[in-house]
Amino acid sequence: MKIKVNKEELLRVIGVVGNIVSTRATLPILSNMMLEAKDDILKLNTTDLDIGISCELPVYIYEQGAITVPAKKFSDIIRELPLGEVVLYVRKNNQVEIEGTNCRFKLNGLPKEEFPKFPEFKDKDVVLIKQNNLKEMIRLTNFAVSFEESRYVLNGILLEVSGDMVRMVATDGRRLAKMEKKLVQSSHKELSIIIPIKAISEINRNLKDTGECSIIYGTNQVLFNIDGVLIATRIIEGEFPNYKQVIPKEIFTKAKVKTQDLLAAIRRANLLSTPDFQAIKFELFKDKMVISKSTPDVGESREEVDIEYGQQELMVGFNPQFFIDVLKNLSDEKIDLEFLGPDKPCVLRLRDYLYLALPMRL
Repeated sequence: MKIKVNKEELLRVIGVVGNIVSTRATLPILSNMMLEAKDDILKLNTTDLDIGISCELPVYIYEQGAITVPAKKFSDIIRELPLGEVVLYVRKNNQVEIEGTNCRFKLNGLPKEEFPKFPEFKDKDVVLIKQNNLKEMIRLTNFAVSFEESRYVLNGILLEVSGDMVRMVATDGRRLAKMEKKLVQSSHKELSIIIPIKAISEINRNLKDTGECSIIYGTNQVLFNIDGVLIATRIIEGEFPNYKQVIPKEIFTKAKVKTQDLLAAIRRANLLSTPDFQAIKFELFKDKMVISKSTPDVGESREEVDIEYGQQELMVGFNPQFFIDVLKNLSDEKIDLEFLGPDKPCVLRLRDYLYLALPMRL
């Protein structure tokens, strides 16, 4: 293999695929990145066996071929090369020569045969969604994912497709976030899969504000094609909880409040939280909400926020982080909150979004 490529372009695609590579991988080959030159295209692949990322780059090819190189070292070398063209040349002993302007490196590689193959998704069903819609769905659900290993089915986001709608749901058992969007075109098949949070992070990192993303699914894997960046991931096996059962019926007497005012007040109250004393107190009156926090050996706080309520006065405790996570991601100037009782959840409903948080004992 021998190719010529622009340094900045090569560095860009290395950045796309290199994020999942671990220098402490159980198999040495997983610390490598595969380079494959064919038909004026350089394809770069990385994998950790759960997620695989592939990206292509137009290059000048003197000689076709493939090799795997240590991803971290290769990335560091390319980054430090002078601006301009870079020539990569693979010798028969799997050694890669890297030539920049007035400098040369030699890097020991491994043959491509040892590298896990990127999964194929031929003749599979395809779902099309706008990238900005998928980005918004991830932003408003990913913080509700559980990181408890014992509840592995909650370590990802549920993706459901039905007709012309796509839905994402995440829960850690104490809160739940659900969002729906319209697909670019209706899907002939229904889909229900759990995507690991690590894969969700990689997908989110590559999404843009324009264009479309195609989702192609197989038996135990799913592929996201984002403008030519291919992200394939294993799905989490198991049954996601029946989230519909825990969503209460909508009530029409709600507390209307300015989003940023509420966020700022909760953040200030949260300053006095400790791991043993997390809950902050919400007291609802006709035209105000009192947010207070009292932590033994630390201190107290009290703040009033203007609201429109008109219901029975109510006192309830919540984990402040559950509110901060969602409020900081909302663009709505005002929101309506449903406080269902002192020992019942608080529900936020927007156009295509629902968020639910369970109370804490004060």
